[in-house]
Amino acid sequence: MHHQQIGRAARLDAALDRDGPTCVWCGAAFDDLVRPTTEHLVPRVKGGPSWLANEVAACRRCNRERGHQSIGAWVDECLRRGWTPDLERVRRRLDALDEAIAARGGQRRARTYVDHQRRRLGGTATPPRSAARRAP
Repeated sequence: MHHQQIGRAARLDAALDRDGPTCVWCGAAFDDLVRPTTEHLVPRVKGGPSWLANEVAACRRCNRERGHQSIGAWVDECLRRGWTPDLERVRRRLDALDEAIAARGGQRRARTYVDHQRRRLGGTATPPRSAARRAP
């Protein structure tokens, strides 16, 4: 199956339409001063494709400061800074990317990265099972 690639501006518009007008990492609303960018969940240097399924909207500051950090490491940094990253949005995008890779094939490095980050984020916002069992 052939997938037509759309340009960066179109992918950014689609990400904003899909996910809303805020930075996935710090929560800032996009406006004339806080400009949105396409942020690759799986960085290009780690095998991430330039597919809409691998992109979220992030402010320029977060995109630049995250660099090539893993999603889990950057989420930890965001939380340390007192921000509230949209973990549900990140999880949805990782799930969609995993599905896109399965449908298109290839992307071995990206698939391994996605699997690891999905496991890593699984425990970020949910209590450990032992704590959940102790709750009345």
